[in-house]
Amino acid sequence: MEAGIEFSQLDLGRIEIAPEVIEVIAHMATSEIDGVAGLSSGIVGDLVERLGRKTGRGVRVDVKDKEAAIDLYIIVEFGQQIPDVAQKVQDNVRDSIQNMTGLIVTQVNVHIVDVHLKQEKKALSEEAHRVR
Repeated sequence: MEAGIEFSQLDLGRIEIAPEVIEVIAHMATSEIDGVAGLSSGIVGDLVERLGRKTGRGVRVDVKDKEAAIDLYIIVEFGQQIPDVAQKVQDNVRDSIQNMTGLIVTQVNVHIVDVHLKQEKKALSEEAHRVR
């Protein structure tokens, strides 16, 4: 496991935030945005993991000192304005991480890896119900 990000708080001890926590915050903040069908590590995520960097569910976090850079690999719903969705994702992820951790978010890079048709989602949902 990677070392956590340490914050000092007077002489009471250390506060550490694991990079996985930042990944979870980024994932949740991305999922809150209308037009995002999901996150995917996909081929890019597999390649990143082979190169030795851990990626969590379509989120990659690079933390140095008290700054963070985030890469998100998202799937957008068909019919959405991709630049608008991406901007909303960037804003929500940056604000969520900064508010919850105190880290300065220097970058939120949004990579659009796929577009989902609403019919595909409906078919997948119907198939999941039949399996049960």
